[in-house]
Amino acid sequence: MTPSRNRIASRALLCLLLIAVLAGSGCARVKGMFKDENANEGQPVEQLYDKAHKLMRHGNWAGAELVFKRLIAQYPYGTYTEQALVETAYAQYKSGKHDDAINSIDRFIRTYPTHRNTSYMYYLRGLVDSSRQTVFLQKVWRLDPSRRDLATPQQAYNDFQIVAERYPNSRYAEDARKRMAELRNVFARHELDVALYYLRRTAYVAAADRAKRVLETYPQSKYQNDAVATLAAAYTGLGNKTLADDAKRVLQQNDPNHPYLSGDWPDYPSNLRKLNPFAGEKSALDNDGN
Repeated sequence: MTPSRNRIASRALLCLLLIAVLAGSGCARVKGMFKDENANEGQPVEQLYDKAHKLMRHGNWAGAELVFKRLIAQYPYGTYTEQALVETAYAQYKSGKHDDAINSIDRFIRTYPTHRNTSYMYYLRGLVDSSRQTVFLQKVWRLDPSRRDLATPQQAYNDFQIVAERYPNSRYAEDARKRMAELRNVFARHELDVALYYLRRTAYVAAADRAKRVLETYPQSKYQNDAVATLAAAYTGLGNKTLADDAKRVLQQNDPNHPYLSGDWPDYPSNLRKLNPFAGEKSALDNDGN
């Protein structure tokens, strides 16, 4: 062989060696990938639970969910499995996977209706439904939750009510009652915003009906004095001086500094604000100190 041929042969041999090395390392990586994917298979239930719980303590919700699901699949019965179902729902809630969390909670309640953790699962379902309403848009665009569809907050309210009434001595009952009060304020504000919409358009009967609904359905809400002021304004618009004076008297007794009594309420947002897509939603209720 000539020197040039020797060099060509050496280079070819070197290329073959490199290919073999790379192929070997590639196979090792592939094997490692499959090994990681199946790392939880066959592990004892206690070991799986401890691993998932450790991931949760470090905020790795997705990893914890994966391990808990492996535990449930391998060990479908037992104390660890029951707790893993609870922890799975919580991990999904923390990950923002609200639909998955609701499914896990519903599965647990159906399977273990008398379990000691059932009260917590109702409470957790209330938390999920309370937080799943267009969270991103509320943060970025400052959208008022009372002006969104209230079906999901109503479901949250129902779940908190179950905890407060069916499990009054549970550790979650007190917080559930507080959250119910917050949601009642959301519902009352929603009704009052509609009443003010009618009031601005001189639909006084409809405005008065909505204001009365706030007082009757959500007594002692944050917006009860605003509802009385709306009644006074609606009755004034209808020319019913007797009812208007009655409403003003009640408002004077309960909230003598209410801006309606000085002629400064309702303070509706300007039309120019509505044209600004970055201004966020605003209501006449935003200017009365509530």
